[in-house]
Amino acid sequence: MGKRLTQIATRTGDDGTTGLGNNTRVPKDSARIEALGDVDELNSQIGVLLCEDMADEVRALLTEIQQQLFNLGGELSIPGYELLKAEALAVLDEALAQHNATLPRLQEFILPGGTRASAQAHVCRTVARRAERAVVALGRVETLNDTPRRYLNRLSDLMFVLARVLNRSAGTQADETYWKSEKLGQQAGG
Repeated sequence: MGKRLTQIATRTGDDGTTGLGNNTRVPKDSARIEALGDVDELNSQIGVLLCEDMADEVRALLTEIQQQLFNLGGELSIPGYELLKAEALAVLDEALAQHNATLPRLQEFILPGGTRASAQAHVCRTVARRAERAVVALGRVETLNDTPRRYLNRLSDLMFVLARVLNRSAGTQADETYWKSEKLGQQAGG
């Protein structure tokens, strides 16, 4: 594959526009660029998560997810193009089923936290949700394939599960702090 980036500071964006993969220019605050930015941030947050200790299997999964997020970004940068394939969604579904099967059933909502890796996985989860919302918003004004939206939805679920997995693999017994709902507490007591 040839070199793709030959010059980083082009100054072409100084006017508040940016170039898409099809050589058109759009405002930097367009819905498409908002979605691209959120996907890029998600990929960067996963990069931060990969700085933490984790099982090789989880590391390989997250690295594959980063590759697929680049595909998703590429698809968003070229209107009408498809790069993110349904097989990528199947990988997430399989990982969700595999990792969720190892966890105890939740009794209540949990607060993000535990280990640093788990907390970072929760950050990735929330950024994935934001990216999903941005892709949904873009889909209201432009035609998009379904896979990007579905991928981000499933990825946020997986990041929640991986947050729990990362806590457990670190041996953190107090890995899940349950939300103390006043309403649920009143119902239980009275």
